Amino acid sequence: MKTDAHGTSHGTNAKHHIPVALVTGGSSGLGRALVLGLAEIGWTVVTDARHSAALTDLTHPGVVAITGDVTDAAHRADLVAALERLGGLDLLVHNASTLGPTPLPPLREATADTIPEVIRTNLGAPILLTAACLPLLTASRGTLLSISSDAAVEHYEGWGLYGASKAALDHATLTFAVETPDISAYAVDPGDMRTPMHQAAFPGEDITDRTLPETVVPHLLALLAARPPSGRYRAHDVPAPAPAVEVAAR
Repeated sequence: MKTDAHGTSHGTNAKHHIPVALVTGGSSGLGRALVLGLAEIGWTVVTDARHSAALTDLTHPGVVAITGDVTDAAHRADLVAALERLGGLDLLVHNASTLGPTPLPPLREATADTIPEVIRTNLGAPILLTAACLPLLTASRGTLLSISSDAAVEHYEGWGLYGASKAALDHATLTFAVETPDISAYAVDPGDMRTPMHQAAFPGEDITDRTLPETVVPHLLALLAARPPSGRYRAHDVPAPAPAVEVAAR
């Protein structure tokens, strides 16, 4: 069964279907904005964070918040169990990630400890979680969405390890699309945003010139609604719907 970005379903008994999404790392930044954006248009959204305190303000009735680390196998099993209780999965979003050490060191300073941490979080966990969710995602002919970065295709000092992990995630995401033609898969660069992660990359700097993550969500929803061919996209290259204009009654 297919669903569009506004929760409209297509198929048998479509009018009774409430679409279900899993968005990892939903406690702040783009993840939180997307969780709430989907919930506001009628989705049920499962999300997670490593610390329960970070999830306390996600009180929307459409949000199911589960504490845990996506790199932990038991936590991934908890997420899949929650999806099964909800009856399926229409959208899987890999948003949780780590920069590694901050301030961002040059690639030559990567260590035997920092490399596995970044790769395990940004690549290993998404691959394993996708594999665990694939039966549900295939059954709904759903969508896999991985949040990428311009650092996956550009080369910035200090961003080498993070960028390499995102480039690998792009590759893995689109390989799932080739191997599982019943799903759509997208690696999306959201652009620079005013988020805690971006602030951590630039400690002490003013990042208020960056766009708010809430402004990216309409572009992601537009992508989900349009459902173009699987591939890598920049969020702001996907036109967002014009905001509704209220007309005063005469």
